[in-house]
Amino acid sequence: MLYHVHMTVNIPADLDPDEAARVKATEKAYSQDLQRQGVWRHIWRLSGLYENISIFDCRDNDHLHEVLTGLPLYPYMDIHVTPLNRHPSSIRDDDT
Repeated sequence: MLYHVHMTVNIPADLDPDEAARVKATEKAYSQDLQRQGVWRHIWRLSGLYENISIFDCRDNDHLHEVLTGLPLYPYMDIHVTPLNRHPSSIRDDDT
């Protein structure tokens, strides 16, 4: 099942800079692994913001929850999820 996920990152200003750098590096590795697995299909940065729009391909709602709560930056995020359904006019075979 596909999900449109909008993530806004709000790292506290008082978070130790070394800890912030560590969390960001761990987040990058985790997200790239999910991309290689085909779970995190697309990711776009919103220009000028610490936000992204992503498309996830998960088995179900529980799987998406597991993936999102596994994000190292999850404690610092506001996340909005919209489930997606294939549009009957789509000509793409890979958008299910």
